[in-house]
Formats: sequence, structure tokens, C-alpha cells
Amino acid sequence: MAPTPLKRKRDGPKSNPKKPNFTSDSKKPKLNSSSVKDNLTKKPFKFPKKDFAPSVKKDETEVSKKVQRIRSKELAEARKKKRKKHYSLEQELALLWEKMRRRNIAKNDRSMLVSEALKKMKGKISEIASSHVSSRVLQTCVKHCSQEERNAVFVELRPNFIAMSTNTYAVHLVTKMLDNAPKEQLAEFISSLHGHVASLLRHMVGSLVVEHVYNLGNATQKQALLVELYSPELQLFKDMVTVKETRLVDIISKLKLQKSSVIRHMTSVLQPILEKGILDHSIVHRAILEYLTIADKTSAADIIQQLSGLDLVRMIHTNDGSRLGILCVKHGSAKERKKIIKGMKSHVQKIAQDKFGSMVLVCIFSVVDDTKLVSKIIIRELESNLKELLLQQSGQRLILQLLHPNSTRYLTPNDITSLGLSIPSLSNKGELNDGEAAEEEKKDEGDGVDTSIQLNEGGKKDSFKRRQELLVNSGLAEKLIDACCEMAGDLLRSKSGKDVIYEVVTGGADGILHPTLDEKLSLLYEAIASLASEPKVDEQKEEHLLEQFHSSRTLRKLVLDSPEFASTLWEIALKGKIADWVKGHSSKVVKAFLETSNSTVKELAKKELQPFVKNGDLSVE
Repeated sequence: MAPTPLKRKRDGPKSNPKKPNFTSDSKKPKLNSSSVKDNLTKKPFKFPKKDFAPSVKKDETEVSKKVQRIRSKELAEARKKKRKKHYSLEQELALLWEKMRRRNIAKNDRSMLVSEALKKMKGKISEIASSHVSSRVLQTCVKHCSQEERNAVFVELRPNFIAMSTNTYAVHLVTKMLDNAPKEQLAEFISSLHGHVASLLRHMVGSLVVEHVYNLGNATQKQALLVELYSPELQLFKDMVTVKETRLVDIISKLKLQKSSVIRHMTSVLQPILEKGILDHSIVHRAILEYLTIADKTSAADIIQQLSGLDLVRMIHTNDGSRLGILCVKHGSAKERKKIIKGMKSHVQKIAQDKFGSMVLVCIFSVVDDTKLVSKIIIRELESNLKELLLQQSGQRLILQLLHPNSTRYLTPNDITSLGLSIPSLSNKGELNDGEAAEEEKKDEGDGVDTSIQLNEGGKKDSFKRRQELLVNSGLAEKLIDACCEMAGDLLRSKSGKDVIYEVVTGGADGILHPTLDEKLSLLYEAIASLASEPKVDEQKEEHLLEQFHSSRTLRKLVLDSPEFASTLWEIALKGKIADWVKGHSSKVVKAFLETSNSTVKELAKKELQPFVKNGDLSVE
């Protein structure tokens, strides 16, 4: 047998050439890739919680967090006290304000709190007025304090009005002071703005104050604010202009100013305002409108180009802004008109219900030749809310413009003047002056006869063809007749709605609804006649259609002007029932059948009405 090998003693670590030797004899361990990988993938050692990481109690952590919050709050308060001079006073005023602004507080208690707050602020009002908190306190105090206290606040703030007018928070105090100011204080404030109007209008916050004062002031005060934008000479000699010279052209001719210098000055004033987009104020609209009356061709074209688009939508809510919109539509290029119409997208309903904004849409209907674009953007949005528009006066104006354009029966003298305006440098045609507008008004008040005026239009397309494409071809007329069928009673009883249904029943000016929609119109005749045929009841919520003031007069006009309607109304509502309607407002409708142009109905009515005429129940005079 072979001898068994002797076993070595395990005195030290077992030597393995493949593994590194970490004994003291080895100077530098040799690591291979596999050993590094094994060490990296091993989980880190965690000490037992009991021995090495004793847990902290939950209550102690919450206490420490509270202490930290209190300390940080104290530090913030200390910083605010250093940074704000009147921080402690503001805190006291805030506590008073929370009490005085309650609705259920007694009047005497509120006045005591207001007096206390004003005493604390005395001598420091101008310093703390620009603070977010103190400004609110002051506004409440000015609103509820006595006139003597308000006068004291006004006197203290007087030297700092201009600085306060440009501050984000103090501006609200200034406007509140103006709302409660007597005439003398308002005049004093306007005089303090002398020489600063142009600079304030270029300021986003300061322009709010100028606009507020402009709306509160009388004609003289408005003129004083405007002339500062015209010329540097007028800023120095403001008393040279009287209220009679309301137009810039008249001021230039009276004072013999150089037109070129006025244009240069107004350009330097208005251009920053246009660039900053400060276009919501009526004083700016008035200034731009006056500028266009004297501007040369290039300057006027630049203004129209700048205003065309979304900016114009923000301006047409005022009378002068609406006139600017009309001028931009009339004198703008096809590209600029397209921008204006596209800028109105999703705003058409709001514009249509606005007293002044609707006149811009009226001008678009009368001028723009791109009827596809107008139908796509404006007509479609009008159709979506047509019933509401028919009961709203400004909305009715749009429909009436398509049915019977430029009628003095439906347009006021101011509307006619606005539609007749033009820019002298861009048009050879002059605008309707005040004398011509007065003559139109006299004619309208004198005989009450409907006339259609010829306004200078900028479109090349035939006006009848344009109307037909917008009203009939777009499908608006069909939906309009359907709406009139559903709302016939409400429209006939309405003071202004009766005009819409009258124009629809008669087919509009030049018979624009005939013969395309004759079948639809016959349904409308029957709908009105069926309402008129309802029996007469003593106790009913609404007056009968034949007896109501507006509806009876409208039905009378329709009988006279529409033979087809007269025939339908007679057959459905009145034939054999004349005895019930020979007295009161309904007698006007009955007598109209004796004058109708429908000879067949006229003869039938004569036979049935003759006994009542003989008895004296119906007077034919």
C-alpha cells in the first residue's frame, strides 16, 4: 500500500493562487474582475436598531418641528419689520379692517373703526398707500368715512397723486377717491394731471387713472385732457381752447397751428401706446380718431395696419372705438379685412350684443366682398345663438341690416353718421358732418317715412348680390324663418322684435327672400295666423295678439304690405269672427283689410264689415 499523505495544520489562511492574499506579508492585494463583481452585488451591512440606531420618540420630533416653525416665523417677522417701515401699523390696520368690512356690522360701529384707522394713519397715508394691505384699508375708509375725513385724506394725498397713479396698489385708492370726490376735488385732480397725461397713458397702470377721470369729467374737462395729446403748445396754453372747438381740425384752424408739428407730436404720443397695446380706453380711441382726420396717407395706412386684428376687438366697445373699427374695415386692404374678421372668431356673439360693436359687424356686411369668409366666421356664430339675438336690440340690428340695409327706420342718426365716416387722406368722399346728420334726424322725426340712405361703401361687389350670399345662400334666412315661426308671439309683442318679423314676412327689401323661400314663408304666415285665431279670454297672462299695442300695429302693416299674409290671416283668424274684434286695438287690424292690395280678400272683408260700419261699431275714417 502506498503511504497516506500528511495533512498540514491550519495555522493560517489557506493559500489559494486564484484568490488574493490579505496577509500582512502581501503589500498590495491583487483583485480580479470576479471578486469586484461579488463585492459590488453584496448588500450593505446594517447595524441592528437596538444597539446602534435607537428610535426617537414621535412626540419629540413634532415638538422640534413646531419650534422650527415658530423660529422661522419669528425670523420672517423680524425681517419684515426691518424692511417695512410701518409694518406694525399695517398689522394693526389689518385687524381693524377685518372688523369694519363685515356686512352685518352696525353703521356707528363701522364709523368708529374707520375713524380709529384714519387717526392711526394720519400723516403717513401717502407712505403706506402703496402697500397691498394698507391700500385696501384706505379704500374701505374712504368709502365709509365722513366728508370731512375724506377731505383730510384728499389734502394729505394731493402732492403724491401722480406717483400714486402709477403704483399697482395705490391706483385703486386714487380711483376710489375720485368716485367719492365732489366736483371741486375732481377739477383739482384734473388740474394736477396737467402735463402728465401723455406719460400716464403710456403707463399700464397710470392709463387706468386717466381713463377713469375722462369718464367722470364733463365736456370741458374731457377736452382739457385731450388737448394735451395734440400739441406741446396746447399743454402750455390750455385756456386757448374752448368747448366749441371739439374737433382737432377746428383747433388747428383757430390757433393756426402747424399741421405737420401736430402730426409729429401725436405720432410720438400714440405710437408707444399702440406698441404696448394700451387700447381699451375711450380717451385713446378718441385721440386716434382725431389723429386720422389730419394724418397723411402713409400715417393713416400705418395706423390701420397696426389696429387690424385682435387689437381692434378690444376697442369696439366704445362709440369712438366702434368708429375706428368701421374706418379700418372701410379703408383696410383685403388682407387687413381678413385679419379683422379672423380676430373676431369666438367673439362674434359678444360683439353682436354690444351697442357699438354691432355697428362694426353692420359695416362688414355692407363692405366686405369675401362673403365666404364672413359666412364661415360671423354668420355661423350668429346662427348658433339666433333666438337670443332676435330678442336683443343690438342683435336685431344685424339681421335688419341684411333684410333692409341702411334704413333710417332701424338706424339712429349716430349710427348713420358712423357708417358714413371716412379718412380724408384715404378717400375722396367726405364724411357726414353734424349738419347733415341733424338733417337726417329731422327727416326721420318729421314724416316717419322709411328711407334707405346711400353710404360710401368700400366693396366692389353688387350690394344685392352680397346680401343674397350672406343671407340666403349661407342658410341664415332659412334658420331665421324657423326661429320666427317658434317665436312669433314674442317677436310681435316686442317693441324692436316686431321690426324683424315684419321684414321677414314681407320678404325684405327688394324681395330678397322671394321666390327661394316662399314655401317657408307660407309656414310663417300660418304660424302667426294660428296665434291670432286663439279665442278671446277675459283672464289670460298675455294680451291677445290682435289687442296688444305693438302686435296689433305690426299685423295692420303686414295686412297692408303683404297680400299673401293678408289672405292667410283672413281665412284662419278673422273670417266669420269679426264681431269680436271691431273694438279696441284690434279694430286697426280689421280696418286694414279694407285697404289691402289683395282685391279678393278686400271684397270679402267689405261684405262682412259693412253691417258694423252701418251700426257705428266700426269707424272707417
